[in-house]
Amino acid sequence: MVEIESQTGMVMIGIVVDSVSEVLNIKGDDIEDTPTFGTKLNTEYILGMAKMEGGVKILLDINQVLSGEEIAVLEKTE
Repeated sequence: MVEIESQTGMVMIGIVVDSVSEVLNIKGDDIEDTPTFGTKLNTEYILGMAKMEGGVKILLDINQVLSGEEIAVLEKTE
């Protein structure tokens, strides 16, 4: 379940994924801004980067995954 911002407020929807490898609690202080990867990589879907023990996690910006039109359709189905 995720909450997505819409023009009328927050919309809660369920999302089906292929698999989940881990679930983490990440503190806001551990999240860094998205680095610039140059002009060839679109980073609008990346919320930030979290440095964790053993590596770096790329955080998905769930509000960028669905278009405004798709969110509007979901709101009508509530």
